[in-house]
Amino acid sequence: MIRLAKIEDVAGILEITNEVILNSDAIYREEPLTLEIRIAWFKDKISKKYPIWVYERDHTICGFATYGPFRENPGYLYTVEHSLHIHKDYRGQGIARVLMNTLIDDVSKKGYKTLIGVIDSKNVSSIRLHEKLGFVLSGTLQNVGFKFGHWLDACFYQLNLPGPKKDKNLS
Repeated sequence: MIRLAKIEDVAGILEITNEVILNSDAIYREEPLTLEIRIAWFKDKISKKYPIWVYERDHTICGFATYGPFRENPGYLYTVEHSLHIHKDYRGQGIARVLMNTLIDDVSKKGYKTLIGVIDSKNVSSIRLHEKLGFVLSGTLQNVGFKFGHWLDACFYQLNLPGPKKDKNLS
């Protein structure tokens, strides 16, 4: 079941995030997050009206997805960047696709023009998912991350959407 996250879900989100941090290059960070840091992240997202969805099965948070600003400057008003992570025991079961479809639907309804995914170049499963959902590779930034003793390349994937019905900045 997909639903909006509640504060009680943060521990499950943290478990997923820290497993990804410690065992993959998907998040360019080596130190795990604390519960306090993740609670602050949750409260910040909610206060800024950026939804966080969780996929729950048998009272377990199997994955989560959210989005937020791509850049802070006003010219990026209609562009957002998303984040999606799946619990290690539930990968390959279609949960990521369901969460992404929910996220894409929400972003589209809210009038955003561009959805960005920044994916490590070796994360083949995430790249395949994004391509199947219509994202296109816009560029690769080489050697921008360093983790576990090696350099990482970040691939920028974007999905172009209809955008706003009327541009606030041009009216």
